[in-house]
Amino acid sequence: MLTLTINKRWFLMSVTDYAQALHQEIDQTPKEYLEALLNIVHTFRESVSLPLPVDSVEQALKETLSGETYDISTLWNDVDAN
Repeated sequence: MLTLTINKRWFLMSVTDYAQALHQEIDQTPKEYLEALLNIVHTFRESVSLPLPVDSVEQALKETLSGETYDISTLWNDVDAN
């Protein structure tokens, strides 16, 4: 029940509120763990960041023009759908 209450509160927070909450958490983290915390935050940000659609299209075009294509009949090869 407590977790649900916290999540509802966090859902209603502004960007400034989130920044302040993050700063409070960082300030409470022992110095010897700050490097690990930075790595966690960096990895999280990279995992949720999506490339711009134009970047994906440009990459696909480059691969197509350079012949880096595969026959569609091989699309599901090596996929265990069971």
